[in-house]
Amino acid sequence: MKQKKSIDIFLYGNIVLLMPRAATTSDVFNAIAEPRRRELIDLLVKGKEHAVGDLVLRLRMPQPAVSKHLGVLRRVGVVTVSKRGQRRLYRLNAKELRPVHDWVKTYERFWTHQLDRIKERAEQKMASQLANQLTKREEKK
Repeated sequence: MKQKKSIDIFLYGNIVLLMPRAATTSDVFNAIAEPRRRELIDLLVKGKEHAVGDLVLRLRMPQPAVSKHLGVLRRVGVVTVSKRGQRRLYRLNAKELRPVHDWVKTYERFWTHQLDRIKERAEQKMASQLANQLTKREEKK
């Protein structure tokens, strides 16, 4: 009986599996990498305090999951918590998002350049269309 030979196409797969992932609480970048945490930030952006129950209703997520995400954001300083009786109220501490802003800001020139090009092309197209309309009107006269 002939034995089949197999080739491991994931030659270094064991190395990747053993590499530890950065903790979500290591820095603000890792903390906001999770989309649900960004949703929480969006809810807190107006500066108003929110109870966990309010956030649970708005996100339609189980309370333990919301609390876990808030805990991660709190550990990196993006969210602050205050106790009022039995309730914990969460508020955005936006200044802790500054490293993200500063990092993204370095790429803004690419977007600005692209937007300027789009605006320029739109203006050229509009000018061309207006010129064509004027030409057609004059030809009718």
